[in-house]
Amino acid sequence: MAESFFATLKTEFYYRRVWPTKAGASKAVGAWIEDRYNRRRRHSALGQISPVSFELQHCNQPAAALQAA
Repeated sequence: MAESFFATLKTEFYYRRVWPTKAGASKAVGAWIEDRYNRRRRHSALGQISPVSFELQHCNQPAAALQAA
């Protein structure tokens, strides 16, 4: 799992830029992980939807449906 994550990070983000400082690269990588990878990437455990979409679906369910589950 970790190997897949780092391959995605390098391919989609890290190798596409030139980093003048290590601190700048570290800060940008953290921002990419938080914004792009964690919130937008589809997850198999959630039925191939993003965490944001999953949360919105959950919040939009009627209260009766949540109690029945």
